[in-house]
Amino acid sequence: MLYFSRWKIYMIVATCVAGFIVTLPNFLGRETLASLPSWYANSRVALGLDLRGGSHLLLEVDMATVIRDRVEGLVDGARQQLRTANVGYAAITAGDRGVTVQLRDLAQADDAAKALRGLSNPVGGVTMAGGQPDITVSVNGPTVAVALSEVALRDRATQAIEQSIEIVRRRIDETGVNEPTIARQGTDRILVQLPGVEDPDRVKRLLGTTAKMTFRLVDTSADATTGRAPPGAEILPSTEGGRNQAAYVVRKKVEVDGATLKNATASTNSQSGEWVVNFEFNSVGANRFAEITKVNVGRPFAIVLDNKVISAPVIREPITGGRGQISGNFSAASANDLAVLLRAGALPAPLKVIEERTVGPDLGADSIRAGLTAVAVGFVMVCVYMIASYGLFGAFACFALLINIVLTLAALSLLQATLTLPGIAGVLLTLGLAVDANILINERIREETKKGRGVFASMEAGFSRAYSTIVDSNLTTAIKMVLLFIFGTGTIKGFAVTITFGILISMFTATVLVRLMMVTWLRQTRPAALPV
Repeated sequence: MLYFSRWKIYMIVATCVAGFIVTLPNFLGRETLASLPSWYANSRVALGLDLRGGSHLLLEVDMATVIRDRVEGLVDGARQQLRTANVGYAAITAGDRGVTVQLRDLAQADDAAKALRGLSNPVGGVTMAGGQPDITVSVNGPTVAVALSEVALRDRATQAIEQSIEIVRRRIDETGVNEPTIARQGTDRILVQLPGVEDPDRVKRLLGTTAKMTFRLVDTSADATTGRAPPGAEILPSTEGGRNQAAYVVRKKVEVDGATLKNATASTNSQSGEWVVNFEFNSVGANRFAEITKVNVGRPFAIVLDNKVISAPVIREPITGGRGQISGNFSAASANDLAVLLRAGALPAPLKVIEERTVGPDLGADSIRAGLTAVAVGFVMVCVYMIASYGLFGAFACFALLINIVLTLAALSLLQATLTLPGIAGVLLTLGLAVDANILINERIREETKKGRGVFASMEAGFSRAYSTIVDSNLTTAIKMVLLFIFGTGTIKGFAVTITFGILISMFTATVLVRLMMVTWLRQTRPAALPV
Protein backbone atom coordinates (compact mmCIF):
# COMPACT_ATOMS: atom_id res chain seq x y z
CA MET A 1 0.00 0.00 0.00
CA LEU A 2 2.92 2.38 0.63
CA TYR A 3 4.95 1.62 -2.51
CA PHE A 4 4.50 3.64 -5.73
CA SER A 5 6.40 2.79 -8.88
CA ARG A 6 7.64 5.67 -10.98
CA TRP A 7 5.13 5.14 -13.77
CA LYS A 8 2.24 5.21 -11.25
CA ILE A 9 3.45 8.53 -9.89
CA TYR A 10 3.63 9.94 -13.41
CA MET A 11 0.09 8.70 -14.18
CA ILE A 12 -1.35 10.25 -11.00
CA VAL A 13 0.31 13.61 -11.66
CA ALA A 14 -0.69 13.52 -15.35
CA THR A 15 -4.32 12.84 -14.40
CA CYS A 16 -4.41 15.85 -12.09
CA VAL A 17 -2.77 18.14 -14.65
CA ALA A 18 -5.12 16.92 -17.40
CA GLY A 19 -8.08 17.70 -15.11
CA PHE A 20 -6.92 21.31 -14.74
CA ILE A 21 -6.41 21.65 -18.51
CA VAL A 22 -9.86 20.24 -19.39
CA THR A 23 -11.58 22.40 -16.76
CA LEU A 24 -9.86 25.63 -17.86
CA PRO A 25 -12.25 26.59 -20.75
CA ASN A 26 -15.11 26.90 -18.23
CA PHE A 27 -13.37 29.93 -16.69
CA LEU A 28 -12.19 31.71 -19.85
CA GLY A 29 -13.93 34.62 -21.53
CA ARG A 30 -15.48 34.56 -25.00
CA GLU A 31 -12.61 36.41 -26.65
CA THR A 32 -10.06 33.98 -25.26
CA LEU A 33 -12.20 30.97 -26.23
CA ALA A 34 -12.49 32.28 -29.79
CA SER A 35 -8.71 32.05 -30.16
CA LEU A 36 -8.61 28.41 -29.03
CA PRO A 37 -9.30 25.32 -31.17
CA SER A 38 -13.04 24.58 -31.35
CA TRP A 39 -12.66 21.02 -30.04
CA TYR A 40 -11.06 22.40 -26.88
CA ALA A 41 -13.13 25.55 -26.46
CA ASN A 42 -16.42 23.61 -26.77
CA SER A 43 -15.48 21.11 -24.06
CA ARG A 44 -17.32 22.99 -21.37
CA VAL A 45 -20.09 22.36 -18.89
CA ALA A 46 -23.44 23.55 -20.26
CA LEU A 47 -25.53 25.57 -17.81
CA GLY A 48 -29.09 24.49 -17.18
CA LEU A 49 -32.24 26.59 -17.33
CA ASP A 50 -32.05 27.68 -13.69
CA LEU A 51 -28.46 28.92 -14.08
CA ARG A 52 -28.34 30.30 -17.60
CA GLY A 53 -31.90 31.53 -17.93
CA GLY A 54 -34.32 30.50 -20.65
CA SER A 55 -37.83 29.16 -21.18
CA HIS A 56 -39.85 26.45 -19.48
CA LEU A 57 -42.85 25.17 -21.45
CA LEU A 58 -45.39 22.50 -20.59
CA LEU A 59 -47.21 21.34 -23.72
CA GLU A 60 -50.36 19.26 -23.99
CA VAL A 61 -51.15 17.02 -26.95
CA ASP A 62 -54.68 17.48 -28.27
CA MET A 63 -55.83 13.86 -28.06
CA ALA A 64 -59.28 14.77 -29.36
CA THR A 65 -57.69 15.57 -32.73
CA VAL A 66 -55.85 12.24 -32.75
CA ILE A 67 -59.11 10.37 -32.18
CA ARG A 68 -61.01 12.53 -34.67
CA ASP A 69 -58.45 11.79 -37.41
CA ARG A 70 -58.87 8.06 -36.82
CA VAL A 71 -62.68 8.37 -36.85
CA GLU A 72 -62.57 10.31 -40.14
CA GLY A 73 -60.40 7.54 -41.53
CA LEU A 74 -63.04 5.03 -40.42
CA VAL A 75 -65.74 6.99 -42.27
CA ASP A 76 -63.82 6.95 -45.55
CA GLY A 77 -62.81 3.33 -45.03
CA ALA A 78 -66.39 2.28 -44.24
CA ARG A 79 -67.66 3.74 -47.51
CA GLN A 80 -65.00 1.89 -49.49
CA GLN A 81 -65.46 -1.42 -47.65
CA LEU A 82 -69.24 -1.39 -48.00
CA ARG A 83 -69.02 -0.42 -51.66
CA THR A 84 -66.60 -3.31 -52.30
CA ALA A 85 -68.91 -5.75 -50.47
CA ASN A 86 -71.98 -4.45 -52.39
CA VAL A 87 -73.74 -3.49 -49.16
CA GLY A 88 -76.19 -0.62 -49.44
CA TYR A 89 -76.37 1.97 -46.70
CA ALA A 90 -78.54 4.98 -46.03
CA ALA A 91 -76.11 7.01 -43.94
CA ILE A 92 -72.71 6.90 -42.27
CA THR A 93 -72.44 9.06 -39.15
CA ALA A 94 -69.21 9.92 -37.32
CA GLY A 95 -69.33 10.03 -33.53
CA ASP A 96 -66.85 10.90 -30.80
CA ARG A 97 -65.18 7.49 -30.76
CA GLY A 98 -66.61 5.61 -33.69
CA VAL A 99 -68.87 5.40 -36.73
CA THR A 100 -72.51 4.38 -37.09
CA VAL A 101 -73.75 2.86 -40.36
CA GLN A 102 -77.49 2.79 -41.16
CA LEU A 103 -78.21 -0.05 -43.61
CA ARG A 104 -80.95 -0.10 -46.20
CA ASP A 105 -81.48 -3.86 -45.96
CA LEU A 106 -81.52 -5.64 -42.57
CA ALA A 107 -80.52 -8.90 -44.27
CA GLN A 108 -77.10 -7.43 -45.11
CA ALA A 109 -76.22 -6.68 -41.50
CA ASP A 110 -73.86 -9.67 -41.16
CA ASP A 111 -72.17 -8.88 -44.48
CA ALA A 112 -71.73 -5.26 -43.41
CA ALA A 113 -70.22 -6.27 -40.06
CA LYS A 114 -67.78 -8.63 -41.77
CA ALA A 115 -66.74 -5.93 -44.23
CA LEU A 116 -66.30 -3.29 -41.51
CA ARG A 117 -64.10 -5.59 -39.42
CA GLY A 118 -61.58 -5.24 -42.23
CA LEU A 119 -61.01 -1.64 -41.05
CA SER A 120 -59.25 -2.84 -37.89
CA ASN A 121 -55.58 -2.20 -37.28
CA PRO A 122 -53.47 -4.19 -34.80
CA VAL A 123 -52.85 -2.37 -31.53
CA GLY A 124 -49.17 -1.53 -31.05
CA GLY A 125 -48.26 -2.53 -34.61
CA VAL A 126 -48.43 -6.27 -33.85
CA THR A 127 -49.46 -8.63 -36.62
CA MET A 128 -53.13 -9.51 -36.76
CA ALA A 129 -52.36 -13.11 -35.84
CA GLY A 130 -51.13 -12.13 -32.40
CA GLY A 131 -52.35 -8.54 -31.98
CA GLN A 132 -55.60 -7.12 -30.70
CA PRO A 133 -57.80 -5.19 -33.19
CA ASP A 134 -58.32 -1.53 -32.41
CA ILE A 135 -62.06 -1.50 -33.18
CA THR A 136 -65.16 -3.35 -32.08
CA VAL A 137 -68.10 -3.97 -34.42
CA SER A 138 -71.64 -4.46 -33.06
CA VAL A 139 -74.94 -5.01 -34.86
CA ASN A 140 -78.32 -3.74 -33.66
CA GLY A 141 -80.95 -4.33 -36.29
CA PRO A 142 -80.16 -2.29 -39.42
CA THR A 143 -77.54 -0.30 -37.49
CA VAL A 144 -73.89 -1.35 -37.42
CA ALA A 145 -71.62 0.48 -34.97
CA VAL A 146 -67.84 0.62 -35.28
CA ALA A 147 -66.12 1.90 -32.12
CA LEU A 148 -62.50 2.36 -31.09
CA SER A 149 -61.61 0.09 -28.17
CA GLU A 150 -60.18 1.41 -24.89
CA VAL A 151 -56.91 -0.39 -25.59
CA ALA A 152 -56.74 1.32 -28.97
CA LEU A 153 -57.34 4.74 -27.43
CA ARG A 154 -54.51 4.25 -24.94
CA ASP A 155 -52.23 2.95 -27.69
CA ARG A 156 -52.99 5.92 -29.94
CA ALA A 157 -52.33 8.30 -27.05
CA THR A 158 -48.96 6.65 -26.41
CA GLN A 159 -48.00 6.74 -30.08
CA ALA A 160 -49.07 10.39 -30.40
CA ILE A 161 -47.03 11.52 -27.39
CA GLU A 162 -43.93 9.57 -28.47
CA GLN A 163 -44.15 10.87 -32.03
CA SER A 164 -44.72 14.42 -30.76
CA ILE A 165 -41.66 14.23 -28.49
CA GLU A 166 -39.50 13.10 -31.41
CA ILE A 167 -40.76 15.87 -33.70
CA VAL A 168 -40.44 18.51 -30.95
CA ARG A 169 -36.84 17.36 -30.44
CA ARG A 170 -36.12 17.70 -34.16
CA ARG A 171 -37.60 21.20 -34.29
CA ILE A 172 -35.70 22.32 -31.21
CA ASP A 173 -32.44 20.88 -32.57
CA GLU A 174 -32.96 22.85 -35.79
CA THR A 175 -33.04 26.10 -33.77
CA GLY A 176 -29.59 25.39 -32.30
CA VAL A 177 -30.63 25.36 -28.63
CA ASN A 178 -27.88 23.75 -26.55
CA GLU A 179 -28.80 20.90 -24.19
CA PRO A 180 -32.62 21.22 -24.20
CA THR A 181 -34.68 19.07 -21.84
CA ILE A 182 -37.58 17.32 -23.58
CA ALA A 183 -39.44 14.75 -21.50
CA ARG A 184 -42.88 13.20 -21.17
CA GLN A 185 -45.04 14.18 -18.23
CA GLY A 186 -48.18 12.20 -17.47
CA THR A 187 -50.21 10.69 -20.29
CA ASP A 188 -50.50 13.62 -22.69
CA ARG A 189 -47.99 16.30 -21.73
CA ILE A 190 -44.46 17.21 -22.79
CA LEU A 191 -42.00 19.21 -20.70
CA VAL A 192 -39.64 21.44 -22.69
CA GLN A 193 -36.83 23.42 -21.05
CA LEU A 194 -34.69 25.61 -23.30
CA PRO A 195 -31.60 27.13 -21.62
CA GLY A 196 -30.40 30.43 -23.01
CA VAL A 197 -33.31 30.94 -25.44
CA GLU A 198 -33.51 34.63 -26.33
CA ASP A 199 -36.67 34.40 -28.45
CA PRO A 200 -39.15 32.08 -26.69
CA ASP A 201 -42.03 33.33 -28.85
CA ARG A 202 -40.38 31.92 -31.95
CA VAL A 203 -39.97 28.53 -30.27
CA LYS A 204 -43.62 28.60 -29.20
CA ARG A 205 -44.65 29.30 -32.78
CA LEU A 206 -42.54 26.41 -34.03
CA LEU A 207 -43.93 24.01 -31.43
CA GLY A 208 -47.51 25.26 -31.73
CA THR A 209 -47.66 24.67 -35.49
CA THR A 210 -48.81 21.22 -36.54
CA ALA A 211 -47.07 21.64 -39.94
CA LYS A 212 -49.26 19.11 -41.73
CA MET A 213 -48.61 19.83 -45.40
CA THR A 214 -50.58 18.42 -48.31
CA PHE A 215 -50.73 19.10 -52.04
CA ARG A 216 -54.24 19.25 -53.51
CA LEU A 217 -55.88 20.35 -56.73
CA VAL A 218 -57.94 23.54 -56.80
CA ASP A 219 -61.54 23.17 -58.04
CA THR A 220 -61.69 25.97 -60.61
CA SER A 221 -65.34 25.26 -61.42
CA ALA A 222 -66.50 26.53 -58.00
CA ASP A 223 -66.51 30.04 -56.57
CA ALA A 224 -65.20 30.44 -53.02
CA THR A 225 -67.12 33.68 -52.51
CA THR A 226 -70.45 31.81 -52.47
CA GLY A 227 -69.46 30.08 -49.25
CA ARG A 228 -70.53 26.70 -50.61
CA ALA A 229 -68.24 23.93 -51.78
CA PRO A 230 -69.31 21.09 -54.10
CA PRO A 231 -69.19 17.47 -52.85
CA GLY A 232 -65.64 16.25 -52.36
CA ALA A 233 -64.24 19.77 -51.92
CA GLU A 234 -63.88 22.37 -49.18
CA ILE A 235 -63.19 26.07 -48.91
CA LEU A 236 -59.83 26.91 -47.32
CA PRO A 237 -58.47 30.37 -46.52
CA SER A 238 -55.33 31.63 -48.19
CA THR A 239 -52.34 33.14 -46.41
CA GLU A 240 -50.60 34.39 -49.54
CA GLY A 241 -49.15 37.79 -48.89
CA GLY A 242 -48.78 37.12 -45.19
CA ARG A 243 -52.49 37.47 -44.32
CA ASN A 244 -55.84 35.97 -45.33
CA GLN A 245 -56.59 37.73 -48.60
CA ALA A 246 -58.72 35.16 -50.36
CA ALA A 247 -60.01 31.63 -50.20
CA TYR A 248 -59.78 28.63 -52.51
CA VAL A 249 -62.12 25.76 -53.22
CA VAL A 250 -59.80 22.80 -52.79
CA ARG A 251 -60.50 19.15 -53.34
CA LYS A 252 -60.42 17.06 -50.18
CA LYS A 253 -58.43 14.33 -51.86
CA VAL A 254 -54.74 14.60 -51.00
CA GLU A 255 -52.75 14.16 -54.19
CA VAL A 256 -49.31 14.27 -52.54
CA ASP A 257 -48.69 14.01 -48.80
CA GLY A 258 -46.12 16.25 -47.18
CA ALA A 259 -44.87 13.24 -45.24
CA THR A 260 -42.96 12.25 -48.39
CA LEU A 261 -40.81 15.39 -48.21
CA LYS A 262 -37.11 14.64 -47.85
CA ASN A 263 -35.69 18.11 -47.35
CA ALA A 264 -36.64 21.78 -47.24
CA THR A 265 -34.41 24.85 -47.28
CA ALA A 266 -34.94 28.61 -47.29
CA SER A 267 -33.29 30.73 -49.97
CA THR A 268 -33.88 33.78 -52.15
CA ASN A 269 -35.25 33.74 -55.66
CA SER A 270 -32.45 34.69 -58.05
CA GLN A 271 -34.82 36.72 -60.27
CA SER A 272 -37.17 38.48 -57.85
CA GLY A 273 -34.96 38.46 -54.75
CA GLU A 274 -37.85 37.35 -52.53
CA TRP A 275 -37.50 34.63 -49.92
CA VAL A 276 -38.76 31.20 -50.92
CA VAL A 277 -38.73 27.67 -49.52
CA ASN A 278 -37.28 24.95 -51.75
CA PHE A 279 -38.48 21.42 -51.07
CA GLU A 280 -37.49 17.97 -52.26
CA PHE A 281 -39.49 14.73 -52.20
CA ASN A 282 -38.25 11.23 -51.58
CA SER A 283 -38.57 8.69 -54.38
CA VAL A 284 -42.21 7.84 -53.58
CA GLY A 285 -43.25 11.47 -53.35
CA ALA A 286 -41.27 12.45 -56.47
CA ASN A 287 -42.99 9.78 -58.58
CA ARG A 288 -46.42 10.79 -57.34
CA PHE A 289 -45.67 14.50 -57.82
CA ALA A 290 -44.50 13.88 -61.39
CA GLU A 291 -47.61 11.83 -62.16
CA ILE A 292 -50.01 14.48 -60.84
CA THR A 293 -48.32 17.43 -62.55
CA LYS A 294 -48.15 15.54 -65.84
CA VAL A 295 -51.92 15.06 -66.12
CA ASN A 296 -52.93 18.45 -64.65
CA VAL A 297 -50.91 20.96 -66.67
CA GLY A 298 -52.62 24.37 -66.63
CA ARG A 299 -54.46 23.80 -63.34
CA PRO A 300 -53.67 25.48 -60.02
CA PHE A 301 -52.11 23.16 -57.47
CA ALA A 302 -52.67 24.22 -53.84
CA ILE A 303 -49.98 23.79 -51.21
CA VAL A 304 -51.94 23.44 -47.97
CA LEU A 305 -50.33 23.86 -44.55
CA ASP A 306 -52.55 23.21 -41.53
CA ASN A 307 -55.74 23.71 -43.58
CA LYS A 308 -54.56 27.01 -45.03
CA VAL A 309 -53.42 27.55 -48.61
CA ILE A 310 -49.96 29.10 -48.48
CA SER A 311 -49.51 29.01 -52.25
CA ALA A 312 -51.53 27.88 -55.27
CA PRO A 313 -49.27 28.05 -58.34
CA VAL A 314 -50.47 26.97 -61.76
CA ILE A 315 -48.79 23.85 -63.13
CA ARG A 316 -46.96 25.11 -66.24
CA GLU A 317 -45.28 21.83 -67.12
CA PRO A 318 -44.71 18.38 -65.62
CA ILE A 319 -42.34 18.47 -62.66
CA THR A 320 -40.36 15.25 -62.80
CA GLY A 321 -37.32 16.09 -60.67
CA GLY A 322 -39.07 15.75 -57.32
CA ARG A 323 -38.24 19.37 -56.42
CA GLY A 324 -40.43 22.41 -56.04
CA GLN A 325 -40.58 25.89 -54.61
CA ILE A 326 -42.99 27.66 -52.25
CA SER A 327 -43.33 31.42 -52.55
CA GLY A 328 -45.62 33.63 -50.51
CA ASN A 329 -44.08 36.94 -49.55
CA PHE A 330 -41.90 35.33 -46.88
CA SER A 331 -39.45 37.16 -44.68
CA ALA A 332 -36.08 35.57 -43.91
CA ALA A 333 -37.32 34.42 -40.49
CA SER A 334 -40.65 33.02 -41.71
CA ALA A 335 -39.01 31.19 -44.62
CA ASN A 336 -36.45 29.59 -42.32
CA ASP A 337 -39.16 28.66 -39.79
CA LEU A 338 -41.26 26.99 -42.48
CA ALA A 339 -38.22 25.06 -43.71
CA VAL A 340 -37.54 23.91 -40.14
CA LEU A 341 -41.14 22.72 -39.76
CA LEU A 342 -41.10 20.80 -43.03
CA ARG A 343 -37.76 19.13 -42.30
CA ALA A 344 -38.85 18.07 -38.81
CA GLY A 345 -42.16 16.61 -39.97
CA ALA A 346 -45.77 17.14 -38.99
CA LEU A 347 -47.09 16.69 -35.49
CA PRO A 348 -49.80 14.03 -35.10
CA ALA A 349 -51.94 16.59 -33.25
CA PRO A 350 -51.72 20.24 -32.17
CA LEU A 351 -49.75 21.12 -29.04
CA LYS A 352 -51.16 23.61 -26.56
CA VAL A 353 -48.96 25.60 -24.19
CA ILE A 354 -50.59 25.15 -20.78
CA GLU A 355 -47.70 26.46 -18.66
CA GLU A 356 -44.91 28.87 -19.44
CA ARG A 357 -42.16 30.25 -17.27
CA THR A 358 -39.20 32.38 -18.24
CA VAL A 359 -36.02 32.54 -16.17
CA GLY A 360 -34.08 35.71 -16.83
CA PRO A 361 -30.28 35.67 -17.18
CA ASP A 362 -29.98 37.94 -14.11
CA LEU A 363 -31.80 35.40 -11.95
CA GLY A 364 -29.58 32.67 -13.40
CA ALA A 365 -26.46 34.69 -12.57
CA ASP A 366 -27.71 35.13 -9.00
CA SER A 367 -28.17 31.36 -8.74
CA ILE A 368 -24.63 30.77 -10.00
CA ARG A 369 -23.19 33.21 -7.47
CA ALA A 370 -25.20 31.66 -4.65
CA GLY A 371 -24.17 28.14 -5.68
CA LEU A 372 -20.48 28.99 -6.00
CA THR A 373 -20.58 30.82 -2.66
CA ALA A 374 -22.13 27.75 -1.01
CA VAL A 375 -19.45 25.48 -2.50
CA ALA A 376 -16.65 27.86 -1.44
CA VAL A 377 -17.98 28.23 2.11
CA GLY A 378 -18.48 24.47 2.38
CA PHE A 379 -14.94 23.83 1.14
CA VAL A 380 -13.41 26.27 3.64
CA MET A 381 -15.40 24.86 6.56
CA VAL A 382 -14.42 21.29 5.68
CA CYS A 383 -10.76 22.32 5.38
CA VAL A 384 -10.82 24.14 8.73
CA TYR A 385 -12.21 21.04 10.41
CA MET A 386 -9.80 18.65 8.71
CA ILE A 387 -6.69 20.72 9.47
CA ALA A 388 -7.80 21.32 13.06
CA SER A 389 -8.44 17.60 13.57
CA TYR A 390 -5.59 15.97 11.63
CA GLY A 391 -2.99 18.67 11.02
CA LEU A 392 -0.79 18.01 8.00
CA PHE A 393 -2.75 14.93 6.96
CA GLY A 394 -5.89 17.07 7.03
CA ALA A 395 -4.20 19.59 4.72
CA PHE A 396 -3.37 16.73 2.33
CA ALA A 397 -7.07 15.77 2.36
CA CYS A 398 -8.07 19.37 1.58
CA PHE A 399 -5.75 19.48 -1.43
CA ALA A 400 -7.20 16.17 -2.64
CA LEU A 401 -10.68 17.66 -2.17
CA LEU A 402 -9.75 20.55 -4.48
CA ILE A 403 -8.48 18.08 -7.07
CA ASN A 404 -11.77 16.15 -6.68
CA ILE A 405 -13.78 19.24 -7.63
CA VAL A 406 -11.50 19.96 -10.59
CA LEU A 407 -11.71 16.40 -11.91
CA THR A 408 -15.50 16.36 -11.47
CA LEU A 409 -15.80 19.53 -13.56
CA ALA A 410 -13.41 18.01 -16.10
CA ALA A 411 -15.59 14.89 -16.42
CA LEU A 412 -18.73 17.02 -16.85
CA SER A 413 -16.89 19.14 -19.44
CA LEU A 414 -15.79 16.12 -21.48
CA LEU A 415 -19.37 14.85 -21.56
CA GLN A 416 -20.66 18.40 -22.14
CA ALA A 417 -23.19 17.66 -19.42
CA THR A 418 -25.72 20.21 -18.20
CA LEU A 419 -25.09 21.70 -14.78
CA THR A 420 -28.16 22.84 -12.83
CA LEU A 421 -28.64 24.24 -9.34
CA PRO A 422 -29.28 20.71 -7.96
CA GLY A 423 -26.04 19.73 -9.72
CA ILE A 424 -24.16 22.39 -7.74
CA ALA A 425 -25.85 20.99 -4.63
CA GLY A 426 -24.47 17.61 -5.68
CA VAL A 427 -20.96 19.06 -5.86
CA LEU A 428 -21.44 20.54 -2.38
CA LEU A 429 -22.62 17.20 -1.03
CA THR A 430 -19.63 15.50 -2.68
CA LEU A 431 -17.32 17.59 -0.48
CA GLY A 432 -18.66 15.82 2.59
CA LEU A 433 -18.77 12.38 0.98
CA ALA A 434 -15.23 12.64 -0.38
CA VAL A 435 -13.66 13.73 2.91
CA ASP A 436 -15.35 10.85 4.77
CA ALA A 437 -12.76 8.48 3.32
CA ASN A 438 -9.88 10.55 4.67
CA ILE A 439 -11.51 10.75 8.11
CA LEU A 440 -11.78 6.95 8.21
CA ILE A 441 -8.14 6.56 7.14
CA ASN A 442 -6.82 9.15 9.60
CA GLU A 443 -8.83 7.69 12.49
CA ARG A 444 -7.47 4.24 11.71
CA ILE A 445 -3.92 5.61 11.63
CA ARG A 446 -4.54 7.37 14.94
CA GLU A 447 -5.80 4.14 16.53
CA GLU A 448 -2.79 2.18 15.31
CA THR A 449 -0.44 4.88 16.59
CA LYS A 450 -2.05 4.75 20.04
CA LYS A 451 -1.44 0.98 20.10
CA GLY A 452 2.26 1.70 19.87
CA ARG A 453 2.87 0.57 16.31
CA GLY A 454 5.57 2.21 14.20
CA VAL A 455 5.12 5.03 11.71
CA PHE A 456 5.13 2.89 8.56
CA ALA A 457 3.10 0.10 10.16
CA SER A 458 0.43 2.55 11.37
CA MET A 459 0.01 4.08 7.92
CA GLU A 460 -0.05 0.70 6.24
CA ALA A 461 -2.72 -0.59 8.63
CA GLY A 462 -4.71 2.65 8.40
CA PHE A 463 -5.08 2.48 4.62
CA SER A 464 -5.56 -1.28 4.31
CA ARG A 465 -8.18 -1.61 7.07
CA ALA A 466 -10.19 1.46 6.05
CA TYR A 467 -10.22 0.61 2.35
CA SER A 468 -13.01 -2.01 2.46
CA THR A 469 -15.24 0.29 4.52
CA ILE A 470 -14.67 3.15 2.07
CA VAL A 471 -15.53 0.94 -0.91
CA ASP A 472 -18.72 -0.36 0.74
CA SER A 473 -20.02 3.10 1.69
CA ASN A 474 -19.25 4.65 -1.70
CA LEU A 475 -20.68 1.69 -3.61
CA THR A 476 -24.04 1.87 -1.82
CA THR A 477 -24.26 5.61 -2.47
CA ALA A 478 -23.35 5.11 -6.13
CA ILE A 479 -26.12 2.50 -6.51
CA LYS A 480 -28.65 4.98 -5.13
CA MET A 481 -27.46 7.64 -7.56
CA VAL A 482 -27.76 5.21 -10.49
CA LEU A 483 -31.37 4.51 -9.50
CA LEU A 484 -32.04 8.25 -9.29
CA PHE A 485 -30.60 8.70 -12.78
CA ILE A 486 -32.69 5.85 -14.23
CA PHE A 487 -36.02 6.81 -12.68
CA GLY A 488 -35.53 10.56 -12.28
CA THR A 489 -35.94 13.33 -14.84
CA GLY A 490 -34.34 16.68 -15.58
CA THR A 491 -32.56 18.23 -12.62
CA ILE A 492 -32.76 14.99 -10.59
CA LYS A 493 -30.58 13.33 -13.21
CA GLY A 494 -28.11 16.21 -13.03
CA PHE A 495 -27.88 15.82 -9.25
CA ALA A 496 -27.29 12.07 -9.61
CA VAL A 497 -24.59 12.57 -12.27
CA THR A 498 -22.54 15.03 -10.22
CA ILE A 499 -22.76 12.87 -7.08
CA THR A 500 -21.75 9.75 -9.04
CA PHE A 501 -18.75 11.45 -10.62
CA GLY A 502 -17.75 12.88 -7.24
CA ILE A 503 -17.90 9.46 -5.59
CA LEU A 504 -15.91 7.70 -8.30
CA ILE A 505 -13.28 10.44 -8.39
CA SER A 506 -13.04 10.48 -4.58
CA MET A 507 -11.89 6.87 -4.72
CA PHE A 508 -8.90 8.18 -6.66
CA THR A 509 -8.23 11.40 -4.75
CA ALA A 510 -8.88 10.15 -1.19
CA THR A 511 -7.16 6.78 -1.37
CA VAL A 512 -4.55 7.17 -4.13
CA LEU A 513 -3.59 10.85 -4.32
CA VAL A 514 -3.61 11.39 -0.55
CA ARG A 515 -1.64 8.17 -0.04
CA LEU A 516 0.97 9.35 -2.55
CA MET A 517 1.35 12.68 -0.73
CA MET A 518 1.60 10.97 2.66
CA VAL A 519 4.15 8.43 1.45
CA THR A 520 6.23 11.14 -0.26
CA TRP A 521 6.26 13.22 2.94
CA LEU A 522 7.02 10.14 5.04
CA ARG A 523 10.03 9.08 2.93
CA GLN A 524 11.48 12.60 2.80
CA THR A 525 11.11 13.54 6.46
CA ARG A 526 11.33 10.15 8.26
CA PRO A 527 9.35 11.45 11.28
CA ALA A 528 9.48 9.75 14.66
CA ALA A 529 5.70 10.17 15.08
CA LEU A 530 2.75 10.82 12.79
CA PRO A 531 0.96 14.23 12.97
CA VAL A 532 -2.52 12.88 13.73
